Amino acid sequence: FLHIEGSGDLPPALIQDVATLARELENRYHGIPQDIEWSYDGQQLWLLQARPITTLLPIWTRKIAAEVIPGLIRPLTWSINRPLTCGVWGEIFTLVLGKRAEGLDFNETATLHYSRAYFNATLLGNIFRRMGLPPESLEFLTRGAKFSKPPMRSTLSNVPGLLRLLGREWSLDKDFESDYQKEFAPTLAQLKAQPASELSPPAILERIDLILEVLKRATYYSILAPLSLSLRQGILRVKDKELDSSQTPEIASLRSLAQLAADAHHLLSTEQVACEHQASLFATLAEIPDGRTVLEQFDQFMESYGYLSDVATDIAVPTWKEDPRPPRQLFAQFLCDPPPASAPPKRQRWKAEIVQARLNLKGRVTEVYSQLLAELRWSFVALETQWLEAGLLGQEGDIFFLGFSEIQRLVAKSDRTLKENLEQRVQQKQLQLEEHSQLTNIPALVYGNPPPASFTMQMRSQPSGRRFQGIGASSGQVEGWVRVLQNLQAVPEIDRQTILVVPYTDSGWAPLLARAGGLIAEVGGRLSHGAIVAREYGIPAVMDIHNATQVLQNGQRVRIDGQLGVVEVLD
Repeated sequence: FLHIEGSGDLPPALIQDVATLARELENRYHGIPQDIEWSYDGQQLWLLQARPITTLLPIWTRKIAAEVIPGLIRPLTWSINRPLTCGVWGEIFTLVLGKRAEGLDFNETATLHYSRAYFNATLLGNIFRRMGLPPESLEFLTRGAKFSKPPMRSTLSNVPGLLRLLGREWSLDKDFESDYQKEFAPTLAQLKAQPASELSPPAILERIDLILEVLKRATYYSILAPLSLSLRQGILRVKDKELDSSQTPEIASLRSLAQLAADAHHLLSTEQVACEHQASLFATLAEIPDGRTVLEQFDQFMESYGYLSDVATDIAVPTWKEDPRPPRQLFAQFLCDPPPASAPPKRQRWKAEIVQARLNLKGRVTEVYSQLLAELRWSFVALETQWLEAGLLGQEGDIFFLGFSEIQRLVAKSDRTLKENLEQRVQQKQLQLEEHSQLTNIPALVYGNPPPASFTMQMRSQPSGRRFQGIGASSGQVEGWVRVLQNLQAVPEIDRQTILVVPYTDSGWAPLLARAGGLIAEVGGRLSHGAIVAREYGIPAVMDIHNATQVLQNGQRVRIDGQLGVVEVLD
């Protein structure tokens, strides 16, 4: 609908047609506003040419970036993640482009706006065009978006580079196994043998440098393994239900905990379990011999999976080892209300076996990558502990409001001014993060660099429609009542009638998903943590509903279709 004000010589119907054309062109070119030239012959509107509005470039997008590293991001996390991610993407693109990569600044692949991650859609589109691929290629590989046919001439000119990339993809599992034996496993063993808490600040910094060096190689696999999986699954047309996700850390941890709860259920009596008091269950178990045996087994579980956290890619988020409440809550739930047994793996056709091999590889890569990030976090926490004792920092978590270069200068004692103004700098960054946390309806696209300095905070809005289209991530249909959660701080009472609406999902959300009837997430695709966990429990899930936590409200009744990716508001 277009509301026209004022008067002039042009017929209102023509203005309406021009406005409709502009909107259709913007949608056709992935949300990028177009500068258009048009003509009217008295009967027909003609489009003469269209091009992106250059003053709005670069275009930054939250899509994909919000799934890779969701939520509010602290300075230390970004100072680590950005060079790793941009550097590895640069190596991959340079492998394909060769000399055509000249003039591209891969450090501009990602940035922060409003303390949230954005990818440079303009740069990525330019890169894919130089590779002879459509500009939407990355979304096709990671999210199942439509894929337009690239020009044959540009594709042929990139055959040598694409073949080099194909060679890397073909040998990915062998390369990972080699690096695992020579680099990943020995490094993780070395890190576990000597905790960071036993080291001096300079030694901790050396430990961090070692982790970052190994993490760079792990990042290569963490990018290529999911892309390889999506590519093979798309080409071979293998459905999610044909695959077994048991080797991914999120599912392996859930099944291990469920088995632990099942064993404990047989060992303990109904009176000892005390399901009506789940909050005090662990205290109860500690008072009885059999219960202490169960707790020892739980500690062994934590030894294996304590590296997991609510947001695996964010080192500012405590791990399960530091905050065991999520797995404790899930264990108590499994003990009192056992989940349905996982279906035994079905015999796979040859196409599914090919894709399954890549899914298994992705699981192993995620395990190594997450363990390295956990060791990195624990190293910074050990350094922070010493600085808290020395009075250099004021409270736990302050170190994550410093950039890595600032931490290096502080350890080297090479910047007296930084040390003197440290408290003020930390407080300024904390205040900025708090301000950004209050913003709602964060834009999916940001035009220009930098974005507008002021961002008007919007109040929670009413739904703008009754039907929303997202990405179907776990098949099935369900109706229920909306429960909006922005984080895991306050866990509500939920059941199979509850449709959880969340900004993102990660392994820490598993206790809620195991109880819910359905899931709606603002970001994510078929390979996101929430999608994988939802499929494990047979919960319909729809991802990528923009601003879902704002447009949907507690108590609304909705229907979700996890196959079609549709959410409908019923009342």
